[in-house]
Amino acid sequence: MEAAPDIGLWRLLAAFGLLAVPVALSVLLRLGILRQLFISTGRMTGQLFLMSIILVYLFQWDNPLLNIAWVVLMIFFACLSAMINSRLSFRQFFAPVFFAYFIGSGVVLLFFNGLIVNHDNIFTARLMVVVGGMLLGNSLSSTIIGISHFYESIRKEKRRYLYLLSLGATQKEALLPFFRDAFLAALKPFMAGMATMGLVSLPGMMTGQILGGANPETAIKYQIAIVLAIFTAITISVFLAVWFTAKRAFDPYGMLKENLFRIK
Repeated sequence: MEAAPDIGLWRLLAAFGLLAVPVALSVLLRLGILRQLFISTGRMTGQLFLMSIILVYLFQWDNPLLNIAWVVLMIFFACLSAMINSRLSFRQFFAPVFFAYFIGSGVVLLFFNGLIVNHDNIFTARLMVVVGGMLLGNSLSSTIIGISHFYESIRKEKRRYLYLLSLGATQKEALLPFFRDAFLAALKPFMAGMATMGLVSLPGMMTGQILGGANPETAIKYQIAIVLAIFTAITISVFLAVWFTAKRAFDPYGMLKENLFRIK
């Protein structure tokens, strides 16, 4: 199969022309998202072009220590995003969330590169950086959902939580229903998408490989493997993020430390 043709500058600009539709609808319906839309689009474009330059050098040098350092840097920025979107205290919760990502994505990344792909060098940039980015990118949104849902539900149902404690439940027992709900809220969107892959959607990794000239059967195998790896990374990261943060979020009496959260 032939590789996908390059997209020229004018054709890329034509892709930006597609934004005319959401812009027009935003103005018509007065959604108030134009500024955010343009900022998000600009950041996405700049960051991806910058990443394309960085990847050229990462692939060229292919230094294991440099590749690991870049993955750690990606985890750092993932934590920053999780802190901002979950409205958690940077000082108190950055380390717990960082280690949740580091363990969740790191373990799955090494397993995927070493056992599934079975590459001679599991720290090569083409695996370490690219696969690591896919694991972290998907884990990020799910972790934000899980953390936000957990603490928001405790605030909204504070009486229920206190009632469970008053009945003699331990803190872990009282928090279990909230943890279960948050865990399901974080996992269900990805599971719903996973259930429709192939019928409703063609996943990005498989599409990219096919456009790059790979055999569809090989691309499908890689896609199945990476989806399973992503789901496992999400599961571990969400579980550890909520568990680790909960250890710092409550006082000795089991009350939520509201001062550690940036309330909307």
